[in-house]
Amino acid sequence: MKTSDLLASIGVIILLIAFLLNLYKKLPAQSKYYSLLNFIGAAICCFSSYLISFYPFIVLEGVWAFVALLSLFNVPRGTSVSNK
Repeated sequence: MKTSDLLASIGVIILLIAFLLNLYKKLPAQSKYYSLLNFIGAAICCFSSYLISFYPFIVLEGVWAFVALLSLFNVPRGTSVSNK
């Protein structure tokens, strides 16, 4: 098994774990852990796609990782950053 295959498998497993935990209501989509799992899984898959020069998936997984990373730093709606 090539390094790219191993990395892709690990990334996909992480993404599927996040999906299944969310689907079975063990991990809400608003959870930081859910976003973190999505970021890590997508970033690994993006790097794996880069290793094999598969550009459509570099874009897909790169955007997925970026959006997941942004969601780690966003304040949920209906909350306030300041303590008034």
